Amino acid sequence: MYNSAEMTSSAVRGLAAIPAVRRLIELALDEDLGRGDVTSQVTLGANGPVVSAEMNAREPIVAFGVDIATAVFHMVDPRIEVEIHGPDGSRIERGGLLLTARGPAHSVLTAERTALNFAQRLSGVATLSKRYAEAVAGTKARVVDTRKTTPGFRVLEKAAVLAGGCGNHRFDLGSGILIKDNHIAACGSVRAAVEAAKARAPHPLRIEVEVTNLGELDEALNAGAEIVLLDNMTPPQVQVAAARAHGRNVIVEVSGGITLATIGDYARAGADLISVGALTHSAPSVDIGLDVRT
Repeated sequence: MYNSAEMTSSAVRGLAAIPAVRRLIELALDEDLGRGDVTSQVTLGANGPVVSAEMNAREPIVAFGVDIATAVFHMVDPRIEVEIHGPDGSRIERGGLLLTARGPAHSVLTAERTALNFAQRLSGVATLSKRYAEAVAGTKARVVDTRKTTPGFRVLEKAAVLAGGCGNHRFDLGSGILIKDNHIAACGSVRAAVEAAKARAPHPLRIEVEVTNLGELDEALNAGAEIVLLDNMTPPQVQVAAARAHGRNVIVEVSGGITLATIGDYARAGADLISVGALTHSAPSVDIGLDVRT
């Protein structure tokens, strides 16, 4: 059984030092170790051998969650020594090492799955983000994430997006003004929603409004929107809308079903920002394993 009170300061690295992240790690350990690790207890016992185990990539990846995995090992047993070989943000080829963990065999194996779950999930987000960032290389567009994150994992998934070379959109509902279709429906029109926001908004926050056609775009521009989100438009439509918005010094974001196959067309059409929910909600976990060597 792990003892979070024994977590050493050397294990609290980067994101793992954030209270919300530590709580998430504790929840993950409770989920897997709530009744102990009976297999390790009966096969290895409390005084089993000391082993070294290597966490390795079984496909090319962008590593992320290595520091979190380190924290997991230390929370399970502070006696486990971890050496990081592939730090967060590094590109790891197939067979490359992320870390080596050395300690009591039963403790290393007790921590194995939780450590891997974090590393596999977060490296998957970073790896997919790298592919999207590379898809718009050479253009002025920047790919950003959304709030479509795994509950409880937002700070980690958004950090993984950054590690992959993309950017972060709003972190939460309090970090920006984004008037969407339901706000517009409730206010009655694009103009009414923008004017209401301008009358009440804190002065440091810019007003962004989602539009789905050129008529709504003109309404948003005339009402004084500072950023427009072009939702579910085609690249030719974005090209027309972007020229119109840029003529008013308004930032252009595009979103809606954009894939790796189409994102280049949107970038070349004039988008400043391209928001892609798939960076977090559809990133597959990558294949990472842990192998005991001695």
